[in-house]
Amino acid sequence: MIAYNGSGPYCYTHCLCMMLGSHAPAPAVVETLTGSPFGVQLVAGTTPFFDPFGWDPEIGLDAAIAALGWTCERERGGTADEAPDRLRAACARGPVLAGPLDLGLLTYRPGTPVANGGDHYVVVLAADEDTALVHDPQGYPYARLPIGEFTAAWRGASIAYLDAPYVLRTRFVRVREVAVADALRESLPAAVRWLDGRQDLPVPPGTLGGADALAALAESIPRGLAPDVRTLLATFGIRVGARRLNDAAGCLAESGLVRAARVAARQAASVGALQYPLVVEDDPALAAGLRQLAPTYSELRREIASALTG
Repeated sequence: MIAYNGSGPYCYTHCLCMMLGSHAPAPAVVETLTGSPFGVQLVAGTTPFFDPFGWDPEIGLDAAIAALGWTCERERGGTADEAPDRLRAACARGPVLAGPLDLGLLTYRPGTPVANGGDHYVVVLAADEDTALVHDPQGYPYARLPIGEFTAAWRGASIAYLDAPYVLRTRFVRVREVAVADALRESLPAAVRWLDGRQDLPVPPGTLGGADALAALAESIPRGLAPDVRTLLATFGIRVGARRLNDAAGCLAESGLVRAARVAARQAASVGALQYPLVVEDDPALAAGLRQLAPTYSELRREIASALTG
């Protein structure tokens, strides 16, 4: 297996690496520690994501921060008038991890503004009465935009999993030193729980996970894949899903779980192979690829669980 290096939608992972500075492990490690590679879900029975049933980036960030031996303060809520003052106060102490934001309302990006642009995270370097200065990990270092426009994006009104607007994380403190190998090993029981299909997290009615999610998505394709679903998969879902699994394969191999690593690597290749039939609308091939992928999540779960008990 060759590790992937290059661009991709790893926004919260790259933001966390920026916040941890020289103490940050490789992005592949951070992403694996979030738990994101260990499942697939069809939210409300319609919207596919290559991450576990009930998972979202807020859960993932908290898990990775704790696994690496850090704490931070997470603030949220308030009004659109109060939020910029809170951001300015936080930036006076240092950089701030802000998000989720609405990607389509970050107006330094070409093609914006557009509503419901998807979720995103940035590091805010400074904020004053007029402007926010950010490192946007999708290729926009030192981007500036008017503070009102940043606040509109930061509200995250279109983000379904957001429990309150204007979320930021600051005051990152390393409370214990954790070796990367130990963090990865200690995260494996959580990976098994994700692959089992956790039932303790709220999900929209009709949401499916694992093989059921992939089977339902494959069955919907002959009826016509909705244009917004095709776009989501083509511009985000396949790209991030294949990379997550490829990164997980490398981390599993480093942890000595060779058999599990082989499964994850095979999954990564299978997800990546969906991109071409998706874009050219070879829907029979797309459905066949999804069906072939479906049983591999239970296979990955068995291999990780076996390694933990062996």
